Amino acid sequence: MTETKALSYYTLKSGNSPLVATAIHDGHEVRPNLKSLFNLTSEERLREEDPYTSAWVSITDNHVIGHYSRFEMDLNRPPEKAIYRVPEDAWGLEVWKDALPEHLAQESMGNYNKFYTDVKAMLSKLIEQHGCIVVYDLHTYNHLREGQTGPPADPEQNPEVNIGTGNMNREKWAPVVDGFIHSLSSHDFRERKLDVRENVKFKGGHFMRWIHDTFGDSVCVMSIEFKKFFMDEWTGEPDQKQVQEIKQALQQTTKPVLEALAQVCQV
Repeated sequence: MTETKALSYYTLKSGNSPLVATAIHDGHEVRPNLKSLFNLTSEERLREEDPYTSAWVSITDNHVIGHYSRFEMDLNRPPEKAIYRVPEDAWGLEVWKDALPEHLAQESMGNYNKFYTDVKAMLSKLIEQHGCIVVYDLHTYNHLREGQTGPPADPEQNPEVNIGTGNMNREKWAPVVDGFIHSLSSHDFRERKLDVRENVKFKGGHFMRWIHDTFGDSVCVMSIEFKKFFMDEWTGEPDQKQVQEIKQALQQTTKPVLEALAQVCQV
């Protein structure tokens, strides 16, 4: 039975699969009582967000989608770092015109805490149903930080897809992770193969680590970071054909991943 829980800050949708897809940085909204306090334009915020990741979560029937900007509260940071207060927290950007009033910060953190409470309940129910589950933690990252016409980041250190597996039991989940990487990297992506590598650029953020710390070996979370090769990271304009091709590539991985999950969970 499918259950959808729609909230202003995020959407949680529970279905019957042991696979969950999340897009916690997809959001761009900000609360009305914060809008005038931002020192950043909407376009500047969008540059560091993960637009279009919510287009990929429908590869399964369990979804977690964030609707609000990471500049309001970052769901992939630990509580003490979830609000960007100084430029060092936010790629050197001056996020606020003045120091954020504490009562507004606490309002944001109330939504942050509720998100984690609701996700814990959702994942607990899925684990009870299936025994163990897999989470695709979907993100994107920038590689043209020197401007639209500047040189791209070194591809040796910036793969097209970075798979973060930082704090999982890698030995236990090897069939799942290896099956995912093999499937994604062998996909015919517009007559070429994607450069898919593990733990090169990122090892995974707080969301992944919290899930593993909370549920242990009952959950395999892969933090899947697509370099923004499929869009103009400075204007936010996507190549919709590539957005859909990425979705197809991810869809292809679900069969071998679920087969590997069944194998691991029987052990």
